[in-house]
Amino acid sequence: MANGSRQAAWEFFGAELKRRRENAGITQVELGSRVFVSGGYIGQFEQAIRKPQRDVAERIDEALQTDGIFERLWRKLIKEQPYTDYFAHAAELERLATEICEYAPMVAPGLLQTREYARAVFLASNPFASEEYIDELVRGRMDRTRILKDATRPVYWTILHEAALRIPVGDPGIMARQLDHIAALMRERTVLVQVLPFSAGAHPEMGKMLWLMEFEDAPPTVYTEGVRSGSLLDEPTVVKRVRASYDLLRAAAAPPEASMPLIESAAEDFRRCERTT
Repeated sequence: MANGSRQAAWEFFGAELKRRRENAGITQVELGSRVFVSGGYIGQFEQAIRKPQRDVAERIDEALQTDGIFERLWRKLIKEQPYTDYFAHAAELERLATEICEYAPMVAPGLLQTREYARAVFLASNPFASEEYIDELVRGRMDRTRILKDATRPVYWTILHEAALRIPVGDPGIMARQLDHIAALMRERTVLVQVLPFSAGAHPEMGKMLWLMEFEDAPPTVYTEGVRSGSLLDEPTVVKRVRASYDLLRAAAAPPEASMPLIESAAEDFRRCERTT
Protein backbone atom coordinates (compact mmCIF):
# COMPACT_ATOMS: atom_id res chain seq x y z
CA MET A 1 0.00 0.00 0.00
CA ALA A 2 1.48 3.36 -1.01
CA ASN A 3 2.00 6.05 1.62
CA GLY A 4 -0.84 8.17 0.21
CA SER A 5 -3.26 5.24 0.20
CA ARG A 6 -2.22 4.27 3.73
CA GLN A 7 -2.82 7.79 4.99
CA ALA A 8 -6.25 7.80 3.33
CA ALA A 9 -7.01 4.53 5.09
CA TRP A 10 -6.00 5.99 8.47
CA GLU A 11 -8.24 8.99 7.70
CA PHE A 12 -11.09 6.53 7.14
CA PHE A 13 -10.23 4.93 10.50
CA GLY A 14 -10.45 8.37 12.15
CA ALA A 15 -13.66 9.37 10.40
CA GLU A 16 -15.31 6.07 11.35
CA LEU A 17 -14.15 6.48 14.95
CA LYS A 18 -15.67 9.97 15.09
CA ARG A 19 -18.94 8.80 13.51
CA ARG A 20 -19.39 5.89 15.89
CA ARG A 21 -18.36 7.93 18.93
CA GLU A 22 -20.87 10.68 18.10
CA ASN A 23 -23.59 8.12 17.38
CA ALA A 24 -22.96 6.72 20.86
CA GLY A 25 -23.34 10.21 22.32
CA ILE A 26 -19.85 10.16 23.86
CA THR A 27 -17.41 13.09 23.90
CA GLN A 28 -13.73 12.73 23.09
CA VAL A 29 -12.90 13.24 26.76
CA GLU A 30 -15.37 10.58 27.86
CA LEU A 31 -14.08 8.04 25.35
CA GLY A 32 -10.51 8.88 26.30
CA SER A 33 -11.20 8.19 29.97
CA ARG A 34 -12.69 4.80 29.07
CA VAL A 35 -9.68 3.70 26.98
CA PHE A 36 -7.03 5.31 29.23
CA VAL A 37 -5.83 8.08 26.92
CA SER A 38 -6.58 11.81 26.89
CA GLY A 39 -9.47 13.35 25.00
CA GLY A 40 -6.86 15.17 22.93
CA TYR A 41 -5.47 11.83 21.80
CA ILE A 42 -8.92 10.73 20.67
CA GLY A 43 -9.14 13.93 18.62
CA GLN A 44 -5.76 13.20 17.04
CA PHE A 45 -6.85 9.64 16.21
CA GLU A 46 -9.97 11.04 14.54
CA GLN A 47 -7.89 13.48 12.49
CA ALA A 48 -5.36 10.74 11.56
CA ILE A 49 -2.58 12.80 13.15
CA ARG A 50 -1.62 9.97 15.48
CA LYS A 51 -2.30 6.26 15.18
CA PRO A 52 -3.53 4.26 18.17
CA GLN A 53 -1.65 1.25 19.43
CA ARG A 54 -3.42 -2.10 19.17
CA ASP A 55 -4.50 -2.28 22.81
CA VAL A 56 -6.09 1.17 22.49
CA ALA A 57 -7.94 0.07 19.32
CA GLU A 58 -9.21 -2.98 21.22
CA ARG A 59 -10.42 -0.84 24.14
CA ILE A 60 -12.19 1.52 21.71
CA ASP A 61 -14.07 -1.47 20.31
CA GLU A 62 -15.10 -2.42 23.85
CA ALA A 63 -16.16 1.12 24.78
CA LEU A 64 -18.18 1.68 21.60
CA GLN A 65 -19.32 -1.97 21.26
CA THR A 66 -18.16 -2.09 17.65
CA ASP A 67 -17.55 -5.85 17.41
CA GLY A 68 -13.78 -5.54 16.83
CA ILE A 69 -13.87 -3.32 13.75
CA PHE A 70 -11.17 -0.91 14.93
CA GLU A 71 -8.84 -3.71 16.01
CA ARG A 72 -9.31 -5.38 12.61
CA LEU A 73 -8.69 -2.11 10.78
CA TRP A 74 -5.57 -1.58 12.88
CA ARG A 75 -4.24 -5.04 12.00
CA LYS A 76 -4.92 -4.47 8.29
CA LEU A 77 -3.17 -1.11 8.22
CA ILE A 78 -0.19 -2.21 10.30
CA LYS A 79 0.25 -5.37 8.22
CA GLU A 80 0.43 -3.37 5.00
CA GLN A 81 3.26 -1.08 6.04
CA PRO A 82 7.01 -1.60 5.59
CA TYR A 83 7.95 -1.85 9.26
CA THR A 84 7.75 -4.56 11.87
CA ASP A 85 4.62 -4.47 14.06
CA TYR A 86 6.48 -3.29 17.14
CA PHE A 87 8.17 -0.40 15.29
CA ALA A 88 5.33 0.76 13.06
CA HIS A 89 3.77 3.19 15.54
CA ALA A 90 7.16 4.70 16.37
CA ALA A 91 7.81 5.23 12.65
CA GLU A 92 4.52 7.08 12.32
CA LEU A 93 5.34 9.34 15.28
CA GLU A 94 8.83 9.99 13.90
CA ARG A 95 7.30 11.89 10.98
CA LEU A 96 5.47 14.21 13.38
CA ALA A 97 8.33 14.87 15.78
CA THR A 98 9.83 18.34 16.13
CA GLU A 99 12.87 16.96 17.98
CA ILE A 100 14.43 13.51 18.12
CA CYS A 101 17.15 12.56 20.60
CA GLU A 102 18.65 9.10 20.20
CA TYR A 103 21.27 6.93 21.85
CA ALA A 104 22.77 4.17 19.71
CA PRO A 105 24.99 1.75 21.67
CA MET A 106 26.03 -0.72 18.96
CA VAL A 107 24.78 0.18 15.46
CA ALA A 108 24.44 3.45 13.52
CA PRO A 109 20.88 4.81 13.92
CA GLY A 110 18.43 4.00 11.14
CA LEU A 111 17.98 7.65 10.17
CA LEU A 112 21.73 7.95 9.53
CA GLN A 113 22.29 4.66 7.70
CA THR A 114 23.48 4.36 4.12
CA ARG A 115 21.72 1.91 1.85
CA GLU A 116 24.57 -0.62 1.85
CA TYR A 117 25.03 -0.42 5.63
CA ALA A 118 21.28 -0.96 6.16
CA ARG A 119 21.43 -3.94 3.83
CA ALA A 120 24.28 -5.46 5.84
CA VAL A 121 22.33 -4.94 9.08
CA PHE A 122 19.24 -6.69 7.70
CA LEU A 123 21.25 -9.54 6.18
CA ALA A 124 22.94 -10.17 9.53
CA SER A 125 19.58 -10.67 11.25
CA ASN A 126 17.85 -12.38 8.29
CA PRO A 127 20.52 -14.68 6.79
CA PHE A 128 18.01 -16.95 5.01
CA ALA A 129 15.69 -14.22 3.70
CA SER A 130 15.04 -13.70 0.00
CA GLU A 131 16.54 -10.78 -1.88
CA GLU A 132 13.04 -9.36 -2.36
CA TYR A 133 12.44 -9.33 1.39
CA ILE A 134 15.79 -7.68 2.15
CA ASP A 135 15.18 -5.10 -0.58
CA GLU A 136 11.78 -4.28 0.96
CA LEU A 137 13.36 -3.76 4.38
CA VAL A 138 16.06 -1.51 2.94
CA ARG A 139 13.49 0.56 1.02
CA GLY A 140 11.54 1.10 4.22
CA ARG A 141 14.63 2.27 6.05
CA MET A 142 15.69 4.60 3.25
CA ASP A 143 12.17 6.07 3.16
CA ARG A 144 12.60 7.00 6.82
CA THR A 145 15.83 8.91 6.14
CA ARG A 146 13.97 11.36 3.93
CA ILE A 147 12.71 13.30 6.93
CA LEU A 148 16.24 14.65 7.44
CA LYS A 149 16.09 16.17 3.94
CA ASP A 150 12.78 17.98 4.48
CA ALA A 151 12.70 21.72 5.06
CA THR A 152 10.64 20.99 8.18
CA ARG A 153 12.98 18.27 9.42
CA PRO A 154 13.11 17.68 13.18
CA VAL A 155 16.01 18.76 15.33
CA TYR A 156 18.02 15.53 15.45
CA TRP A 157 20.56 14.86 18.17
CA THR A 158 22.20 11.45 18.53
CA ILE A 159 24.78 9.96 20.85
CA LEU A 160 26.80 7.10 19.35
CA HIS A 161 28.75 4.80 21.59
CA GLU A 162 32.26 4.32 20.21
CA ALA A 163 31.35 0.64 19.76
CA ALA A 164 29.00 1.71 16.93
CA LEU A 165 32.03 3.22 15.16
CA ARG A 166 34.24 0.16 15.61
CA ILE A 167 32.03 -2.93 15.29
CA PRO A 168 32.21 -3.94 11.60
CA VAL A 169 28.88 -4.07 9.78
CA GLY A 170 29.45 -5.44 6.30
CA ASP A 171 32.94 -5.09 4.83
CA PRO A 172 35.47 -2.34 5.72
CA GLY A 173 34.44 -0.24 2.72
CA ILE A 174 30.81 -0.23 3.83
CA MET A 175 31.86 0.90 7.32
CA ALA A 176 34.14 3.64 5.98
CA ARG A 177 31.40 5.04 3.75
CA GLN A 178 28.84 4.84 6.58
CA LEU A 179 31.08 6.86 8.90
CA ASP A 180 31.88 9.33 6.11
CA HIS A 181 28.13 9.79 5.62
CA ILE A 182 27.61 10.62 9.30
CA ALA A 183 30.52 13.07 9.23
CA ALA A 184 29.08 14.74 6.11
CA LEU A 185 25.68 15.20 7.80
CA MET A 186 27.46 16.77 10.76
CA ARG A 187 29.37 19.19 8.53
CA GLU A 188 26.13 20.14 6.78
CA ARG A 189 24.64 20.81 10.25
CA THR A 190 21.76 18.48 9.42
CA VAL A 191 22.37 16.47 12.59
CA LEU A 192 24.21 16.91 15.86
CA VAL A 193 26.28 13.88 16.86
CA GLN A 194 28.26 13.11 20.00
CA VAL A 195 30.41 10.04 20.57
CA LEU A 196 30.45 8.30 23.94
CA PRO A 197 34.02 6.97 24.08
CA PHE A 198 35.09 3.65 25.56
CA SER A 199 36.97 5.65 28.19
CA ALA A 200 33.65 6.89 29.61
CA GLY A 201 33.24 3.48 31.22
CA ALA A 202 29.93 2.55 32.82
CA HIS A 203 27.02 4.76 31.89
CA PRO A 204 23.22 4.95 32.21
CA GLU A 205 21.14 2.54 30.12
CA MET A 206 24.16 0.47 29.06
CA GLY A 207 23.38 -1.51 25.92
CA LYS A 208 19.89 -0.04 25.53
CA MET A 209 18.79 1.95 22.52
CA LEU A 210 16.92 5.09 23.61
CA TRP A 211 14.82 7.35 21.45
CA LEU A 212 13.03 10.45 22.71
CA MET A 213 10.58 12.40 20.54
CA GLU A 214 9.09 15.84 21.16
CA PHE A 215 5.97 17.11 19.38
CA GLU A 216 4.29 20.41 18.67
CA ASP A 217 0.94 19.54 20.25
CA ALA A 218 1.39 16.22 22.03
CA PRO A 219 3.35 14.99 25.06
CA PRO A 220 6.87 13.66 24.56
CA THR A 221 7.31 9.95 23.88
CA VAL A 222 10.10 7.46 24.55
CA TYR A 223 10.80 4.45 22.35
CA THR A 224 13.06 1.62 23.49
CA GLU A 225 13.89 -1.54 21.60
CA GLY A 226 14.89 -5.04 22.62
CA VAL A 227 15.18 -8.38 20.85
CA ARG A 228 12.35 -8.45 18.30
CA SER A 229 10.37 -6.08 20.49
CA GLY A 230 9.84 -2.40 21.12
CA SER A 231 7.99 -0.21 23.60
CA LEU A 232 6.47 3.25 23.26
CA LEU A 233 6.15 5.07 26.57
CA ASP A 234 4.54 8.44 27.21
CA GLU A 235 3.79 8.26 30.93
CA PRO A 236 5.24 11.58 32.21
CA THR A 237 7.28 10.16 35.10
CA VAL A 238 8.83 7.50 32.85
CA VAL A 239 9.68 10.06 30.16
CA LYS A 240 11.23 12.31 32.82
CA ARG A 241 13.47 9.50 34.08
CA VAL A 242 14.57 8.56 30.57
CA ARG A 243 15.29 12.21 29.79
CA ALA A 244 17.48 12.36 32.90
CA SER A 245 19.39 9.27 31.72
CA TYR A 246 19.85 10.83 28.30
CA ASP A 247 21.18 14.03 29.86
CA LEU A 248 23.75 11.98 31.78
CA LEU A 249 24.80 10.27 28.55
CA ARG A 250 25.08 13.65 26.85
CA ALA A 251 27.26 14.95 29.68
CA ALA A 252 29.59 11.91 29.49
CA ALA A 253 29.92 12.02 25.68
CA ALA A 254 32.54 13.99 23.79
CA PRO A 255 31.26 17.31 22.42
CA PRO A 256 30.49 17.41 18.68
CA GLU A 257 33.76 19.14 17.75
CA ALA A 258 35.71 16.39 19.54
CA SER A 259 33.42 13.63 18.21
CA MET A 260 34.09 14.44 14.56
CA PRO A 261 37.79 13.38 14.74
CA LEU A 262 36.76 10.10 16.42
CA ILE A 263 34.35 9.34 13.58
CA GLU A 264 36.86 10.36 10.88
CA SER A 265 39.63 8.32 12.53
CA ALA A 266 37.44 5.21 12.62
CA ALA A 267 36.53 5.73 8.95
CA GLU A 268 40.21 6.01 8.01
CA ASP A 269 41.05 2.84 9.94
CA PHE A 270 38.41 0.95 7.94
CA ARG A 271 39.77 2.42 4.70
CA ARG A 272 43.26 1.18 5.57
CA CYS A 273 41.81 -2.24 6.32
CA GLU A 274 40.01 -2.22 2.95
CA ARG A 275 43.23 -1.39 1.10
CA THR A 276 45.10 -4.28 2.73
CA THR A 277 42.47 -6.94 2.01
